[in-house]
Amino acid sequence: MNSRTLRADILLFITAVIWGLAFVAQRVGMDHVGPLTFNGIRFALGALALVPLILYMQKYRSSNTTGVDRKKMLIGGGLLGIALFVGASLQQMGLAGPQLAKFGFEATTAGKAGFITGLYVVFVPIFGLFLAQKTGWGTWVGAGLAVVGMYLLSVTSDLAISFGDMLVLVSAVFWAGHVLLVGKLSPGLDAVDAIKLSIVQFSACAVLSLIGAVATEEITMTGLIGAAPAIAYGGFLSVGIAYTLQVIAQRDAQPAHAAVLLSLEAVFGVIGGCLMLGEVLSLRALMGCGLMLAGMLLSQLKP
Repeated sequence: MNSRTLRADILLFITAVIWGLAFVAQRVGMDHVGPLTFNGIRFALGALALVPLILYMQKYRSSNTTGVDRKKMLIGGGLLGIALFVGASLQQMGLAGPQLAKFGFEATTAGKAGFITGLYVVFVPIFGLFLAQKTGWGTWVGAGLAVVGMYLLSVTSDLAISFGDMLVLVSAVFWAGHVLLVGKLSPGLDAVDAIKLSIVQFSACAVLSLIGAVATEEITMTGLIGAAPAIAYGGFLSVGIAYTLQVIAQRDAQPAHAAVLLSLEAVFGVIGGCLMLGEVLSLRALMGCGLMLAGMLLSQLKP
């Protein structure tokens, strides 16, 4: 392994840690503000965090690069922002313990949310079949393992599943749709345009979230101050820094390494939930996590 590949692997590992622990921040933030308020501010911060990266990369951009038409950038980024808004909102609502408790529903945990969200890597190739994309045996075996794992993790002995788990599962469907949409829009983009597209989609998601928050949630200065550390983590670290690290790392990373390392996001979600929030998973749930992780890896390594 050369030094560039090793550096890429280290950066991807750090990215997975940041993203995994973000589920803890998202869970903690729900004790102070509503899910749409949380997402609106964190994605706005995330968009701002990428601006310095754009300015830096623009200096070294080839003078021969034409760039993407502004109208195409805005339309594509807007569509991505809508998909991101739905997926992120459902995921955040699934983690919103105090809000769901008011209606008699149970929220998911940070650890479970990490694994359930990770199912999008299984959904992507399956949904790709409807777009005439070929898939291999790894996808189907991985999907089977993921389904069994999901059953062990979330379905109780009386065949019930918590409302929070269900919301996060539906959000994974939209994350998969988001990935497929990126696949349609990103070919031909250089690194600068790719990050510009991300800024547009993060901004669109922030605007939609804040509009929903103003219309449906109570926003107080006390709540914002209490949620500030979690929002800052979700915005600057999870969106801004981690996304930047991923962009830098995947230029030199081997695809198999990237698949394994980024899948560890779910593992760090569980570790963070246990160490920081006191969450405890039963042996049955841990077996489910193991099967889901195996399914996610198979879907990426043998797609």
